[in-house]
Amino acid sequence: MTVRFSIGAKLIILISFIVILSLGSVTALVSWLVHGDLRVLAEENNFETNRRSAIEAETILSNVRSNSRILIQTITAAGAGSIMAQEAIDFFFEENPQVASVFFLDQGQAEQLLLNRQFFTSRDLEAELASSWFGNQGNALGRVMRGETLLLNATPHFGGSLLALFFSWQGSGVVGVLFSSESLNQNFGFGTNQSYMINSDADILSHADYSLVHSLVNLSGKDFIRAIINSPQKSRQELIESDFEFLQSQDPAIATDFHEVIRKFVAFTKLDIAGAIVITSIEYNKVFEGIAATTRRNIYLTIAVLSISIIFIWFFSKTISTPLRALTVVARNIEGGDFNMELKPKTRDEIGVLTNSFQHMCAALHIFGRFTNKETAVKAMRNEIKPGGLQKHATIFFSDIRGFTTLSEGFTSVFGEEASDRIVYWLNHYLTAMIDCVGKTNGTIDKFIGDAVMAHWGAAYTEGCPSKDAYNCVKAALLMRDALYHMNKERTPNDPASPPIKIGCGINTGMVTAGQLGSDMRMEYTVIGAPVNLASRLESLTKTLGVDILISEYTWNLVGDEFITEEMTSVTVKGKEEPVRIFAVVNFVNQENGPKTIADVRKLLGIEVPKNS
Repeated sequence: MTVRFSIGAKLIILISFIVILSLGSVTALVSWLVHGDLRVLAEENNFETNRRSAIEAETILSNVRSNSRILIQTITAAGAGSIMAQEAIDFFFEENPQVASVFFLDQGQAEQLLLNRQFFTSRDLEAELASSWFGNQGNALGRVMRGETLLLNATPHFGGSLLALFFSWQGSGVVGVLFSSESLNQNFGFGTNQSYMINSDADILSHADYSLVHSLVNLSGKDFIRAIINSPQKSRQELIESDFEFLQSQDPAIATDFHEVIRKFVAFTKLDIAGAIVITSIEYNKVFEGIAATTRRNIYLTIAVLSISIIFIWFFSKTISTPLRALTVVARNIEGGDFNMELKPKTRDEIGVLTNSFQHMCAALHIFGRFTNKETAVKAMRNEIKPGGLQKHATIFFSDIRGFTTLSEGFTSVFGEEASDRIVYWLNHYLTAMIDCVGKTNGTIDKFIGDAVMAHWGAAYTEGCPSKDAYNCVKAALLMRDALYHMNKERTPNDPASPPIKIGCGINTGMVTAGQLGSDMRMEYTVIGAPVNLASRLESLTKTLGVDILISEYTWNLVGDEFITEEMTSVTVKGKEEPVRIFAVVNFVNQENGPKTIADVRKLLGIEVPKNS
């Protein structure tokens, strides 16, 4: 079981919960009480700002329209070419310097275009632009003749902040007035509350950001703008979520991608002139910046108190958690099969007693592991080996030392009472090398039967397919041959304390029954079945046939292409009608060095050729 939370972590969580609950409750309560008041105040302020901006805009538009009507009335009454008419025009432009030109068209009369040349000169604009602009407004003139009043954005044509107001005159005439929107832009301004004006077509007419006006931005694609235009109410305020992308500058030099969805209080007022709408908004987050700052300070205070508490708790808990963590590591290592652990108690409390007990347990397990198959025990402990028997496609290996009885008698005759110790040392040196070869190829040692070794591949652990397991088994046998060859080369000839060793290996592959056999007092993981018996018989045949490694045709069918082999005399197996083909293993196919024939193997290992071969 994995330890998720140490004692120190639990103490820290407990204290953190108390601190956060207490200070967090105070912060949340204050925020909740103030939040409602701030929202009401922000909505009232935004709505009032919108109302004032709408009054200012409507006053300007109303003055432009009424003054223009008086001018047209005067010109009509006095005659277009009269001195009085000219004086009226001069007086009009003098009193209305924001007006750039006045266009008048009546049925049966020629169109008239009155220019405020002082306006164009002061702004370094060409007066002829007015004539070309009005000449392109056929669609607008047609709409006005049908009874509409229009307010259009003329800024892109002139390069300056200009609006055009079109309205009908006495039922049959059309008046168009070009005038500066600079005062409107300045009135809306850059502030917490941002105002702008659109017409009935959703074109931005006036905005503190000149680039939006100059780019003739249209907002008809925004859902909340369409809702405002279609709303039957003259004025209203709502909390709206949108990306408000149009509020970003349209100047390519400074434009940025802006698609973040934010919340704003949006108020609007529809003007009585030309369907113009003044919209004022303020960001929701800016309204609560003050309370957010207070909340942040309270959070910082909470973090400071919590940090100090954690530091004290941390140092206190280390006196408990550090020894326990060390014991946890040891327990995991024991679970993984590592019993050789060194533990030293550092305290005299209960944890010190537990540490000392762990040390004694590790020592006992280390000794126990040497008397059983530790790898199999560890796998059983991890539930990788289930109780009961299972059918496994495995490769079985048997090996035996040739002439072991004679060699052991030689030890006895030479060393007497010391013979047992010397035999065990000599045999353990040999078995250590053989076990290492099995481990390198992911095999499992089943048991030691005196000097014989039984191992298997594919039962307790498999590489994924029988052919890979069989290959690893034969590879292990060849590694054993190589290890013994070098081991024997280091031995002195005729040394009674360390005589040369020759072995025979039998290998067979087939379906076996693998499981834990024994009683409640003692069990071992092993494999049984006819393939095991055949592997044992092949090992005994190696002496008769004068070879060191024999494999059955069942193994050869899986890995025959990987090794140099020579077929030997077939053997008859109990329970099978047909003889079983067997093969002597010479070497790896792709091995450049080493024997190439069974004769080379016999010469290399000093194996006598059988008399009947």
